Amino acid sequence: MMTIKKKYLVSPGPTPVPESVLAEAARPLIHHRTPEFSDALMEVMRGLQYVFGTKNNVFLLTSSGTGAMEAAVVNTLCARDEVLVINGGKFGNRWTEICREYHITTHEVTLQWGQDYPKEKLRQELSLNSNIKAVFSTLSETSTGAVYDIKGYGELLKQKEILHIVDGISGLGAMPCQMDDWNIDVLIGGSQKVFMVPPGLSYIAFSPKAWTFTQKSSLPKYYFNAQKAQQSLGKKTTPYSPAISLILQQRKALEVIREIGLEKLIKHHSVLGRACRAGVKELSLKLIAENPGNALTAVQVPSGINGLKLLDIMHHKHNVYIAGSQAPHKGEFFRISHLGYMSRFDMIIALSALEMSLSEMGYEFELGEPIKAAEKILKEDL
Repeated sequence: MMTIKKKYLVSPGPTPVPESVLAEAARPLIHHRTPEFSDALMEVMRGLQYVFGTKNNVFLLTSSGTGAMEAAVVNTLCARDEVLVINGGKFGNRWTEICREYHITTHEVTLQWGQDYPKEKLRQELSLNSNIKAVFSTLSETSTGAVYDIKGYGELLKQKEILHIVDGISGLGAMPCQMDDWNIDVLIGGSQKVFMVPPGLSYIAFSPKAWTFTQKSSLPKYYFNAQKAQQSLGKKTTPYSPAISLILQQRKALEVIREIGLEKLIKHHSVLGRACRAGVKELSLKLIAENPGNALTAVQVPSGINGLKLLDIMHHKHNVYIAGSQAPHKGEFFRISHLGYMSRFDMIIALSALEMSLSEMGYEFELGEPIKAAEKILKEDL
């Protein structure tokens, strides 16, 4: 018997896209070597500067966020340089993998997934090695929901000849992060998170300090060449063919973000995150992150419940798409996003689907209590 089913995207990437942004992709294509496109490109850059909290140029790359991570490495470092990576999950580890691929001597602070890392520990680590050229960190570790003291790290590194390179992909716009005020030297973002656009664009900005490193960098680069991007941006264009439709969609999405206001958008994400965690607490479930943020909530699968089956029920029976945990912890926990174009009722839907799925699997709790706990907090966002 046929029934009505809707799909609900509550994952930390891709995230839902506003209807007005989706509609931009249906417009006739324009050429990228025209004044019309140049105007759009510069408008997008100014909007990105607003979210990044910077006066520096923000470059658009036709790639996923990993492309911007690679661009951060190859434009600032040389082979055999020594760097320090704060590795608290899948994407902290990605910094390590990229650096080692380019024969950079990589020292790791390897944390248990979800573990915090205060700036005093970073101070101690740096005191053991005077050759470090860059510290790689993550604003919001998308694999665990953990956030780190990026502002504190910046205060520590400000007076040192050490670059502060930050993956802000899932955190930018969802929580405070001001590139210039926080002494971040390279900051990256991605379109499919709070920027409310489909996957395919990444963003990168360099501080004046970082630009001095780009002039000395000897690592191979062609497509991800920041000097070429800088020269092209001076002509209000890109060095290679850009993702035109995505950029036009990003222009519209940035209009939405500006209309809401960054401070209000961050507060909205905070409310959703606290509501989600309040609901999870009523299920007596454990959070993965010691210091969870506004982008997503990672939750331990309860004992006796098959984590992969739980995801399967939520996805295929209830059409609510949350994210699972990534290797090497596959099936051990799940991730509920409260990121980007999500409203209060997206949290209610996610928690309701989680309740029904766990109940079907024999997990015992009081039905409806998670929703009640979440609603008490969601009233703040009215």
